[in-house]
Amino acid sequence: MKVSDYAYLLPESSIAIYPPRDRGATRLEVLDRRTGAITHALYADLDRFVGPGDLLVLNNSKVVNARLFAQKTTGARVELVLLEKHGEHQELVMYRGRLKSGDVLLSQGCRLFVESVEGEGVARISCSDGRTVPDFFAEHGEVPIPPYLKRDVEEVDRERYQTVFAEIPGSVAAPTASLNMTGQLLNSLQSKGVELAYVTLHVGLGTFLPIRGDDLEAHVMHREHYYLPSETVRKIQNVKKEGGRVIAVGTTVTRSLEHAASGINAPGDPKEITGEADIFIYPGCSFSVIDGLLTNYHAPRSTVLMLTAAFAGWDNLKKAYDEALEKGYRFLSYGDSMLIV
Repeated sequence: MKVSDYAYLLPESSIAIYPPRDRGATRLEVLDRRTGAITHALYADLDRFVGPGDLLVLNNSKVVNARLFAQKTTGARVELVLLEKHGEHQELVMYRGRLKSGDVLLSQGCRLFVESVEGEGVARISCSDGRTVPDFFAEHGEVPIPPYLKRDVEEVDRERYQTVFAEIPGSVAAPTASLNMTGQLLNSLQSKGVELAYVTLHVGLGTFLPIRGDDLEAHVMHREHYYLPSETVRKIQNVKKEGGRVIAVGTTVTRSLEHAASGINAPGDPKEITGEADIFIYPGCSFSVIDGLLTNYHAPRSTVLMLTAAFAGWDNLKKAYDEALEKGYRFLSYGDSMLIV
C-alpha cells in the first residue's frame, strides 16, 4: 500500500485561511459510507443527522501558546514550538534552525539553555530564571496556527483556534473538527436526546507531519497522551448496549477510542483509561468503537486523511472530496466539515 494512493489535488484557493466570521457558520457534507450517498447541509444542522440514543464524543484538550522565537548568541534566529504534554512532562521543543547541546538562546529577556538535542529537530530546554518551559511559553508564546496558513498570528486566532469547551491545557494544535461547534448547537443536540462525553487527547505536531517515503505500512505514528474518564467509558458502553451510535468528533477522538477499545469493551465496571495513542489507522484497519465520524477535510497524503479513508472507504471519500471541491467547500483546519455515518 502506497502513500501516493491517497493523494488528490487541493487548490490553494480552497484552503480556509481564516475562520468564518461567525463560529459554526460553515457547511456540512454528510456521507453515508454504506451507500456512498451524499447530502449537503450546514454545520448548524448537525441535529438533523444525530438523534436520540446517539453519543457525541469530543476532545476537551486546550491549545497552549506553543510557538516563540529566540536568538542564539551569534544573532541567528531560531523558531521553537513546544511539544504537546505527555503526563507531567513538557520541556521538549521542535526547532527550526541549528542547535546543539549547550547552546544558549535569548528570548524576552530570558536565557534558555539547550540541555540536549534529541534528534529529528527536537531539543530539551530549560529556563534560566527557574520557570518551567510551559510557563515561559504561556506568557511569551503565541497561538500555534498551522504553517500552511502562511500568515502571522492575528487576534482572531486567539479565540477561534480553540474550541468553546476547551478545558485541559496541553495541545499544540487544535482538535479542529470541533472548532465549528457552538454552545447553542451542543444545547440543541442535548435537547433532542443526544448524549455528550469527553476525552482528553493532547494533539501534537506529529499528527500533521508529512509521511516520509511512499511505503504506508513503514510509517511510525507519533505518540499522543490521552485520558478517558470512567464516565465516558460508561456512556459508550451504555450506548452500545442500547443500539445507539458512538460518533467521534474528530480524528483525535477516534484514535483515543480505538486505542482504548480493549479497555472500553472489557467486562465489569467502567474504569478510567489513560495511554499513549500511537495507533496508525489506514484503509484495511477495522473499527471497534466508533459508528460515526465528524471531521474536517484533510490534506493529501496525510495520516488523518488515511484514517478518514479507512472509515469511509477511499472511493466514497474521494468522491465526496471531489464534490466538495466542485461546490466550493473550504478545506483544512478553519474550513467546512464532513459527517460520515
